[in-house]
Amino acid sequence: MLPIFFQAANLLSLIQVLFRIDQDLADQRQTARCPHCGGPLHHGNYQRKPRGLLDRLPDEYFVRQSFCCGNPECRRRCLPSSVLFMDRRVYWRGVILVVMALRQRRPQSASKASLMELFEVSRQTINRWVCFFSEIFPKCEQWQRLRGMVGAQVGERELPSSLLDFFGKQHLAPEAAFLSCLRFLASDFGS
Repeated sequence: MLPIFFQAANLLSLIQVLFRIDQDLADQRQTARCPHCGGPLHHGNYQRKPRGLLDRLPDEYFVRQSFCCGNPECRRRCLPSSVLFMDRRVYWRGVILVVMALRQRRPQSASKASLMELFEVSRQTINRWVCFFSEIFPKCEQWQRLRGMVGAQVGERELPSSLLDFFGKQHLAPEAAFLSCLRFLASDFGS
């Protein structure tokens, strides 16, 4: 039922790659300095407790990269983009993407009950994700900035599975398509 790269044998290596991408995104954000005043950015990382299939990982993968401006007159916080974490949601971004894609495509083995059991996610949470991707995300500023970077075949009614299909057509390996889709969704163009 799960994509092969999301199986236990490949899971740790996938998370390691996502963690390195997050570190690179954090380094880029820190180099760019404070977006509010141009001051230096200092690490202000914090622990997260994401849910969904990946709870037996080393502690370093549960750290959300974060910065605090070093200018005493500013001191504002700044979050770099992340492929591991999706805003304040408590589930891993990759888990949300896989659950939504399986739910939208509805293969025989991807009933809502089986997804709930496999990813330890409630029916209400899956319903919230469906609502987010069908009603909220297509209208949000982030999607409006990103929309022009993908083809017209990416249907907003089928987000995020239509995005996975788009990136799948550009790559031979499903792993590469999945990573590209995560990076794309984590993009922070214009900020």
